[in-house]
Formats: sequence, structure tokens, C-alpha cells
Amino acid sequence: MVIAQEHSPSSANTKHMIGLRAAVTVLERWKANRNQIQQVLRISRATLLRAKGEATASRLDCDQLERISIVLNMHATMRTVFENPANVYGFMGRPNDNEFFNGRVPLDLISRGSMLTLIETYRRVDSLRNGLW
Repeated sequence: MVIAQEHSPSSANTKHMIGLRAAVTVLERWKANRNQIQQVLRISRATLLRAKGEATASRLDCDQLERISIVLNMHATMRTVFENPANVYGFMGRPNDNEFFNGRVPLDLISRGSMLTLIETYRRVDSLRNGLW
């Protein structure tokens, strides 16, 4: 007999906050400032402060959770592609000549808050794994 585990709202919120904290840490390592972090993840200043502290969890909506997932997946891809930590953490802050970026800095683009730009940036980063760039 299989017993279904109950997932309380507070348990889900705790897991979401762990993901949020990880995404904030990655963005900080990419040298994103507070405003950029808020724009990329579409979170308020209060939510960002909660993520950086030990305060109680905030409720995150589906859009925010998807953004967190994309940032974490992008980071995981870069850790796979690049051996040098300077590239893992520096890639997003450097001008890029890929046709999508057209000499612009990826972090600047995703900081505008567009989900489409965030997704396309992830697609471009993910294509590095297959040598398609």
C-alpha cells in the first residue's frame, strides 16, 4: 500500500524559498545588482530581503518559480560547459557576439524582465552544451 505524503503550503513555500535563495546567490555571483535581481526574478524588494535573510517564506507565483528554474538551469548548464569558474560566473556579465546578443551583455538583456528574453537567453546558453554556438 502506498501512502500519499501530504505537502503543506508551508513546506512548499520553504522549498520555493530555498530555490529563490539559490537563484539570488547565482545572480549575485553573476554580478547582478539588487534591481537586476528583482527584474530577472520579478520579485519585490521585500521578497528579495526575505530571501537574503532568515525571515519567513514568501509566496511565489508560477511566473516567479519558472524564472527561478530558468536561472538555476542556466547556471547548471554553464557549470557543465565551462571548467573555469571565472567563465561560469563571468559569462553573463560580458558582451557577447552571438547573433541574439549582438554585442550586448546577457545579464543586461534578462534584467529588462521579459520572460521571452530570459527563455531565449537560456536556449542560447544551453546550445553551448551541444557545440551549436
